[in-house]
Amino acid sequence: MTEQAGRGSRTSGLDLHVGHLGRNVRAGLMDAFREAIRTGRLAPGTRLPSSRVLATDLGLGRNTVVRVYSELISEGWLTGLHGSGTQVSQRAAELVGERPRPRTPGTRPEPVHDLRAGRPDLSSFPRDEWIRAVKRTVSTAPFDAFGYTDPRGRSELRDALARYLARARGLRARADNVIVCSGAAEGLRLVAAALATAGVMTVAVEEFGLQTQRQALVKAGIDAVPIPVDAEGVDLSRLDRAPCPGAVLLTPSHQFPLGVALRPDRRAGIVDWARRRGTLIVEDDYDGEFRYDRSPVGALQGLDHDHVIYLGTASKSLAPGLRLGWLVLPDHLVGAIAAEKGDTEETVGFVNQLAMTDFIESGAYDRHIRAMRSQYSRRRRQLVETISQHSPTARVVGMSAGLHVVLEQSGRTGAELVRRAAREQLTIEPLDIFRHPGSTSDRDGVVIGFAAPSPSSWSGALDALVRTLR
Repeated sequence: MTEQAGRGSRTSGLDLHVGHLGRNVRAGLMDAFREAIRTGRLAPGTRLPSSRVLATDLGLGRNTVVRVYSELISEGWLTGLHGSGTQVSQRAAELVGERPRPRTPGTRPEPVHDLRAGRPDLSSFPRDEWIRAVKRTVSTAPFDAFGYTDPRGRSELRDALARYLARARGLRARADNVIVCSGAAEGLRLVAAALATAGVMTVAVEEFGLQTQRQALVKAGIDAVPIPVDAEGVDLSRLDRAPCPGAVLLTPSHQFPLGVALRPDRRAGIVDWARRRGTLIVEDDYDGEFRYDRSPVGALQGLDHDHVIYLGTASKSLAPGLRLGWLVLPDHLVGAIAAEKGDTEETVGFVNQLAMTDFIESGAYDRHIRAMRSQYSRRRRQLVETISQHSPTARVVGMSAGLHVVLEQSGRTGAELVRRAAREQLTIEPLDIFRHPGSTSDRDGVVIGFAAPSPSSWSGALDALVRTLR
């Protein structure tokens, strides 16, 4: 059987031999695929004929082939890729117990499963809706959009973001206070540079957090001093003991990576502290839309827009490759941050800016977030239940939110769990890599991201984690 490509393109050359199917053709076809994969005739990555072509070649109804493909995808034998048709899953070898290929002594197999934190499911990116948004905006964009753009970002996007953030995250925002940046990293770099120019020498940071954020502060000439975090968020009593911080960098809605929320009285307390000291709070709201046990907590900026710099991004809600981030600034900082960005600073391309504008205004962004919130909530529940069932010595820490959890296992260090995971071709991260060098905490464990695997590979990643914990 050979599938022909569309008119004007080359022959795809997909020959697929299927033996006798028996009286129950659906069950027979599924068995035939499984057997072909077991014996190696269909290797991982092999592209299969479309359901239409295979149904025609076998004289079957197309719905029968669609159901067979769907069931084999759910079992992990096949995978469906947008724009690339159906293929034999990369984890098919794992399903049939195939031994790994020989490798050089002392080396480890390449990771198959990625459970690192902060990575969304890229296979669920809403391609069709995004393409439609791009087509609509490019076809109607004014001529000036194709030229050198305002380094603060397109006015259309800044206006759409201000209204969305006010509605969905409780911000007090206007378009004039919004600056579009190339991801959260650039946003923090701009803030750090502006703080340093204003004479800020010290910024308090949570004792667990992203090393790249601490590096951005240090690169600007600012000392990042650690503040302890407990079960209720950052310990405010330790702020006044810090060496005169000119600002504090927080993840109040969902502390990264420990996964706790800043308690309501501490939210009010940190704002009072900033007012009293005449200093600033930098709020990193990296995954604020994803809360599963209740409605998302509003952003801290809603309590005081004069003392809070809000940092947001589409990296978790859509995809990091879009390089879309935004700052919502107090009035008195807009000019300073814009000056740091400069007139010739590279900025987000106008196509993505206008597409994001359309995505927000059409409601597609809200629909996508709701869909992903449902998927990630289900995955987190499966993760917790599976760990509880198969590894009673392991404990999942962190509230029901975001894209990751912290996992602690009695008798095993985070470093040991990472080594065990590598033997299972699974990538996870030790909690220790997020620890500030000056932290006195003895917390240990690993950080498990549950969002990155595609739906077809999620069960395989979960199985690899179970084997790691046994």
